[in-house]
Amino acid sequence: MFGIGIPELLIILVIILIIFGVGKLPEIGSALGKGIKNFKKSVSDNNGTTDPPAKKPDEK
Repeated sequence: MFGIGIPELLIILVIILIIFGVGKLPEIGSALGKGIKNFKKSVSDNNGTTDPPAKKPDEK
């Protein structure tokens, strides 16, 4: 996974805990989850529903 092992992930988690604190982590996780869910929904809704190309005006 991108060359990141367990020790590196633990260090990142500790840094996040120091910056945001324990109380903010559920809010951050919830916001991140909602953002990913909305992104997946918008991508799947747009599959196959692209607008047809615009017609060129008649040139004289």
